[in-house]
Amino acid sequence: MKLVAIGDNCIDFYEQTNQAFSGGNAVNVAVYFHRNGGESAYIGAVGTDEFGQVLLNGLKAKGVDVSHVHVEEGTTAVTQVELVNGDRVFGDYNEGVMEHFKLREEDYEFIKNFDIVTSGFWGHVHQDFKYFHEQGIKTAFDFATKLDDPLVGEVIPYIDYAFFSYDGEDINWIKEFMKKLHHYDGQLIIVTRGDKGSIVYDGKDFHEFGIIPCEVVDTIGAGDSYIAGFLMASLKGLPIVERMKFGAETSAVTIGYNGAW
Repeated sequence: MKLVAIGDNCIDFYEQTNQAFSGGNAVNVAVYFHRNGGESAYIGAVGTDEFGQVLLNGLKAKGVDVSHVHVEEGTTAVTQVELVNGDRVFGDYNEGVMEHFKLREEDYEFIKNFDIVTSGFWGHVHQDFKYFHEQGIKTAFDFATKLDDPLVGEVIPYIDYAFFSYDGEDINWIKEFMKKLHHYDGQLIIVTRGDKGSIVYDGKDFHEFGIIPCEVVDTIGAGDSYIAGFLMASLKGLPIVERMKFGAETSAVTIGYNGAW
């Protein structure tokens, strides 16, 4: 089972402790997917600074293929992070060389070797998902909390596994939202709800699963690890609730330590 994650990377910098951890949605999903036993690659842009090398070395150490990472003159993306009772609170974000990231011709050929391609809201490749879908590659996209962004309507027709995050209390509203987004047989709309678990809509039925109890040290990467676990279980052909369970289990591991990975 092979996954390629495209898009954002960053160094999560914790000013309180003067610690720097590699992260970013696409990067994290690639790491967690490999941790779950799959093959993974990451495509994105890092700078020629020290943080760029830190990120590349970290990914290599985790077994992620970085052969198609673009190393560009400039700085690597950095996110300021503060921990408040175990929850991460994001501060300033400097996108660095990722701001102008675009896939190259050789990247498109490379991506065809994978079972599934995934990215997220800040990945700068949303316009490529129509092509990936038409090539018959399974697609996944993390829309995060951007439920009402115009990008959702633009990309959703080409996404097999569409992930959203919702911390509201109106369960009926979010279910209606999921129904409206569903476009074709086989497409799954997935909503994670933090400590309330997750919901999946398959076009006919809703499926719900809770969380795996664990000690909460740092919630950074929790959603990304859920995605990686869910996608691994999907490629294995497991029932939907089992996919949700595996996503929750993967997430429980991640929030038990500091940093994304």
